[in-house]
Amino acid sequence: MAAARSGERPSLFVAAAYKAGTALPLRGGFMAKIVFVLNGPNLNLLGTREPQTYGRATLKDVETLTRAAAASHQLKVEFRQSNHEGELVDWIQEAAAKKAVGIVINPAGYTTTSVAILDAILAVKLPVIEVHISNIHARESFRHDSYVSKAAKAVICGFGIEGYGLAVAGLAALAGAGSK
Repeated sequence: MAAARSGERPSLFVAAAYKAGTALPLRGGFMAKIVFVLNGPNLNLLGTREPQTYGRATLKDVETLTRAAAASHQLKVEFRQSNHEGELVDWIQEAAAKKAVGIVINPAGYTTTSVAILDAILAVKLPVIEVHISNIHARESFRHDSYVSKAAKAVICGFGIEGYGLAVAGLAALAGAGSK
């Protein structure tokens, strides 16, 4: 929440806006906006699952990297992972309701199967950047056709977990967010 002057309490309006994730004009600029970073099935197993493909970094490492990238652009992160398609759809809709700057999504196993995630992205009209740790186009042919890509502003794959930082930087550029 915005820093108050010594002894001054932030207004309820500011507190409510912060909780809702909306930007408020403050001295020196705007309160940070939110980027939703959504991770699909099995990404909770990063670091142990197929390290030859996905590396040894954990999902916590991805979160740390993502938060640092966002902070460098004066953005906040709502970082989540689920193995359940409907929960990812709910979070996409929540991102729109909270007026997020955009969404970074690694749909993982839902990349090639989820019309529901595609429809949710199309419905919310937020910029979405699809991320994959591995290069999905250098892998099995069934991984090449992404439903999410049909609605995403950009796709980043093959850069390992660094792709998440690139995606946040891309959303920041689209949103006109400043850098520290």
